[in-house]
Amino acid sequence: MKNKGIIYVLALAVFLIGTIEYIITGIIEMMAVDLGVSTSETGLLVTVFALAAAVVAPILIAVTINADRKKLLIAALSVFIASNGFMLVDLPYEIVLWVRIIQGASGGIATVVAMAVATRLVEKERRGNAIGIILMGLSSSLVLGVPMGTFFSEMFGWRILFILIGLLSVFPLLIIYKKVPAIKEEEKVTLRMQLSILRNSSILTALVITLFYIGGYSSLFTYITPFLQATSSLSIAQISGVLFLAGVCSFVGSRVGGQLADAKGSKFTICLGLLLQGATLLLFALAGVHLLVLILNLMIFMLATWSISPAQQLYLVTLAPRNPDIALSVNTSFIQFGFALGSGLGGVVISRTSVQYLNWLGLAAVSIALLLSILLFKKMSNRIKTPMAS
Repeated sequence: MKNKGIIYVLALAVFLIGTIEYIITGIIEMMAVDLGVSTSETGLLVTVFALAAAVVAPILIAVTINADRKKLLIAALSVFIASNGFMLVDLPYEIVLWVRIIQGASGGIATVVAMAVATRLVEKERRGNAIGIILMGLSSSLVLGVPMGTFFSEMFGWRILFILIGLLSVFPLLIIYKKVPAIKEEEKVTLRMQLSILRNSSILTALVITLFYIGGYSSLFTYITPFLQATSSLSIAQISGVLFLAGVCSFVGSRVGGQLADAKGSKFTICLGLLLQGATLLLFALAGVHLLVLILNLMIFMLATWSISPAQQLYLVTLAPRNPDIALSVNTSFIQFGFALGSGLGGVVISRTSVQYLNWLGLAAVSIALLLSILLFKKMSNRIKTPMAS
């Protein structure tokens, strides 16, 4: 694969962004106490990050579609790095919400552009693998970022984590500045061309699938620490270990998902991932019976969920081959809308009932995603067969 080193640097940048987004899932109780708010209100810090990434990223991607991707990536990363510095100050909860909005907007743009740049730097037949590597960076934030952050926050406090990650982000910024070439659209892209993507019913259905399967995932994982505390006798240190294992599975899932999409096709990979994701959410109802069952089920859940992402991204690129930037940016927006939807509804569930009911909310969302996938793939298959028959 061409430019493999640069692809991994882009994945590192996405890893650091993902750590900032997901770190709250591991330290949610600690932040709640420090900020003087409830657990569900702290969960909103995940929601607003996701919403900012979902709303701002596609707008700026659309406005700057004919601009140099390298310059946009550098600008977004620079704002992201600066925003982390605010976390060192003892800010009130309301201001922290605004800082998270800035982080979400800048991080969301950088993630989208990183994926788009990756697809331009490799051979066409390796695009799925390249996307998988970038998403591997995102899932790696669950492997290392969340569990290590949970562990070290006990010693140094959660604010130091944001500063450290901001400083580490300077390294990929410098490498991108020196090594990534200028990348522009070969043909000028108009706003009408961009909006035409959303008028395509197949693309729109694929985006809704993303919304629901990510929503099903985040409804549980945003509150995974209190969920594990409620269903087991694990300590915070032990939960850090479980989150590390879960992160390893998400890391492997992203890598395998990209390879499987190249080898077996996006449709096969998506359907298999959704089936496993739904099955594990169902089994969480029995997971409290035995600790080993709970941990094993969580591992498969993470593996399945993250195997879907590269296949889904690749499928959208094939649906919109002329404008992969727009397809990826809109899909990333729906990923973030999914995180916002899941974390928001999850917060409502735990504020009114119990954290132990979150898996049923997730199962409902994933079931909808699976049904839509079956209908979409059947529709596309019939569309291909019809011209052949005539």
